[in-house]
Amino acid sequence: MAHKRGFPPEEFTGRTERAQVLMAERGFDAILVCTEPEVRYFTGFHTPFWQSPTRPWFTIVPAAGKPVAVIPGIGGPSMSATWIDDVRTWSSPRPDDDGVTLLADTLRELTGPDATIGLPMGPETHVRMPLADLDRLRVLLGDFVDATDIIRSLRMVKTEREIQKHRMICGIVSDAFDRLPEIVSTGMSERQAFQAFRAEILDQGADDVPYLVGATGPGGIDDIIRQPSDRVITDGDLLIFDTGSTIDGYFSDFDRNFAFTHADQSAKDAYCAVWEATEAGFEACRPGATTSDVFRAMNEVLKANGSLGNDVGRMGHGLGMQVTEWPSHTATDETPIEANMVLTLEPGLLWAPGKAMVHEENIVVGADGSEWLSRRAAPKLPII
Repeated sequence: MAHKRGFPPEEFTGRTERAQVLMAERGFDAILVCTEPEVRYFTGFHTPFWQSPTRPWFTIVPAAGKPVAVIPGIGGPSMSATWIDDVRTWSSPRPDDDGVTLLADTLRELTGPDATIGLPMGPETHVRMPLADLDRLRVLLGDFVDATDIIRSLRMVKTEREIQKHRMICGIVSDAFDRLPEIVSTGMSERQAFQAFRAEILDQGADDVPYLVGATGPGGIDDIIRQPSDRVITDGDLLIFDTGSTIDGYFSDFDRNFAFTHADQSAKDAYCAVWEATEAGFEACRPGATTSDVFRAMNEVLKANGSLGNDVGRMGHGLGMQVTEWPSHTATDETPIEANMVLTLEPGLLWAPGKAMVHEENIVVGADGSEWLSRRAAPKLPII
């Protein structure tokens, strides 16, 4: 499938300007970000080099104008190819001063003395630099102020260009799931089935399959997030695959359940229950509702179908440049739902001890309701 990579400069201009409006309301002179998704969000700098933990990378969003990158010299050419004009580099790794002085000098230049500098500090954020370097930066600049709310509010609501990338990868993975009954079978090991399915997703056009979990089990599954084993798939087994696949740095994240040859009625009933719970979540997911409303809508269906409880904490989450993002569908999250949020719906039913059924779909919230991004699963348990 042909598709245009990256984003035009106006995408990043819009993101930066929205951030700066929020910064002005909060009295921030700059925001510092240093994790892959935040740096990419403001710059478009997209590279697998983040897999290396050796070097820190920084981007500063000033009160006005374009972001400024303060990065290791090895990344200079790639960052200069983005919409960013001001790219400052140092030779790294340099453990005695790995960008700290350059970063502090740049922040002072952009903000002046006694500045209020934001840094994401809240849930689902982290600081990607050595703690000793962060302590040194605080000595040079003073304390940072938590900017999580600004970054969270920006990234939770997607632009149309971002949503299009989600549509694309969800379509690719939907096509791969449609092919799954042709590529996995009894007699294969879990490991072989995983390898075959991962290859199919890539063949369908995904860039990467960084997240693929699942399991098989005789009539039920109790652990759906483990790595595959050499267990051989046999008649009567259930199978769940849950994949977070990417195109151009944006994720899908949904699962599918199957049975081999036959399934017990209890497994079929559990499948119908989580499918119906997803329908209830979909209907509840509209502007004006909250994530807790969505949770309750799904949970009522599960309770009506004999749920023995759910201790995984949530029934879905945000989706974007990370396989899980803000917000979470929990009993207490209460995040207001807005148009253009990309979300997962993920009800899980424990219908007997050691037997769980989890169903997940991806949606985008519209002004008047929601739209399926993943191709809707069959309403009855598929049999291979």
